[in-house]
Amino acid sequence: MTHDVIILGAGAAGLFCAATAARRGRRVLVLDHAERPGKKILISGGGRCNFTNLHTAPDRYLSENRHFARSALSRYTPADFIALVEAHGIAWHEKTLGQLFCDGSARQIVDMLMAECAAGGAEVRCNSPVDAVAREGDGFTVRSGAHVHSAPALVIATGGPAIPKIGATGLAYDLARQFGLKVVQPRPALVPLTLPPDGALFRELSGIAAPVEASCGKAAFREAALFTHRGLSGPAILQVSSYWKRGEAVRIDFLPDRAAGWLLEAKRQRPRAGLRSVLGEALPDRLATALAAQIGIVAEMGNASDKALRAAEARLAAWEFMPDGSEGFAKAEVTAGGISTAELSSQTMEARKRPGLYAIGEAVDVTGWLGGYNFQWAWASGHAAGQAV
Repeated sequence: MTHDVIILGAGAAGLFCAATAARRGRRVLVLDHAERPGKKILISGGGRCNFTNLHTAPDRYLSENRHFARSALSRYTPADFIALVEAHGIAWHEKTLGQLFCDGSARQIVDMLMAECAAGGAEVRCNSPVDAVAREGDGFTVRSGAHVHSAPALVIATGGPAIPKIGATGLAYDLARQFGLKVVQPRPALVPLTLPPDGALFRELSGIAAPVEASCGKAAFREAALFTHRGLSGPAILQVSSYWKRGEAVRIDFLPDRAAGWLLEAKRQRPRAGLRSVLGEALPDRLATALAAQIGIVAEMGNASDKALRAAEARLAAWEFMPDGSEGFAKAEVTAGGISTAELSSQTMEARKRPGLYAIGEAVDVTGWLGGYNFQWAWASGHAAGQAV
């Protein structure tokens, strides 16, 4: 065997797994078809890399097995990664909702991972597409161009098809199926939703954002929503998109902090004000105008019946949109679905029926919320496999 472990994919999970394994004395080779490592890291967080989230917990991940991520996440925590970041002298800050970013550039995280790989002697080869993978004897062979590499352990860390413009592919699923592993249907996640022509009544509001509570089923998120020329976006919408299924409604509470009866109180205190002006105190003017027009209360509040105002409150608290789709993998931040967790050990990420084969990161059916959760899964799952190979 030419190496102890071959890792396919030089992204967050693959590089962290490589560094972890190399630090344990393993001879590690990382192969990636891209021209440089960590391309998704470099574009994340507006170029500053939202590298973890302080509120990481298993219930903030989607999977057919919602308990699967618990083991890896408990053994490599945000505090562990923060310690590594600080050991490399990388300054960071917390934005909102526990999201941690580099003060400088995402390049610092990539450089840190490459330095960790180098310290352990891991070899990272870019411009090395995988042409074929085979099981031979007690190990695996990987053909890349004119080179054939072999190792007793193979780690699939090639991610999912989200953001194809940076080279994302479905290679992980092809390899999983080749070795008889089940794949949960991949779908775009953390992605803008599109509205049909007859449902896009706010298309003229393209570019307008407002803090709302967006919900789909039992999932609800309080962040900003953004109206686009195609439909809905913004953090709140990206969050619920991971839970949304075709045929389901997305509901928006435009004024989530208002108590029941607030419009009736506004009527008593300001009977000569119009609904548009009342809404305009909390929402962008153009949005307030559009909402008031759709509700149909155009007269002064004092002339509106209490019943009509209660109905307006109810609609503003649960405004239904019926998306007809999403903007797809091209605009999705991550991929939901992937290699089934039923096939893997939650302790080591090793395939139960294919000893020596591992899958980590976005390639696996574990998808985090927006805000650094997916990077923490990359670190945690990469660490779990890196300790086992």
